Amino acid sequence: MDGTASIHPVCLSTEALLAQCETKRTRRSGPGGQNRNKVETAIVLAHRPTGIVAEASERRTQGENLRVAVFRLRVNLALALRITRAVGAGPTPLWKSRCSHARIVVNAGHDDFPILLAEALDVVEASDHDLKRASERLGCTPSQLTKFLKVDARAFHAVNERRRASGLHPYQ
Repeated sequence: MDGTASIHPVCLSTEALLAQCETKRTRRSGPGGQNRNKVETAIVLAHRPTGIVAEASERRTQGENLRVAVFRLRVNLALALRITRAVGAGPTPLWKSRCSHARIVVNAGHDDFPILLAEALDVVEASDHDLKRASERLGCTPSQLTKFLKVDARAFHAVNERRRASGLHPYQ
């Protein structure tokens, strides 16, 4: 979904994001004891506007699996959806708060990660897949941006696929 919407779905509150989702509770087999096999602790979320799906079943409770599924849905949305950014737009306040001395400081499991990933991919897209230009817009180094994108291999792969489609050489 390329669009001119000003807010990426990963930035929505959990309640607002879940309101856009179909939630399915189910059982999953495997290790974890009788609770896992007898109780519907697995969660499958389907984002209605996009069809993007995420699920979690490895935790013992439905609440824990819902939290994990929401996080995975946010990452999947960050990977799949691009929001058009204004050419002169600088980094968001969240990005600035996580970029210290040109280094991106965030753990891949932190709630901010999907939001920052979406922003980075939006800026890379707006910079014609040139990580040097994108890093200048984001206020970090190209190597830091590359390292950040490699945290989720799918993100780095997506950048390289878009570069290939544009006739550019992939990054290493």
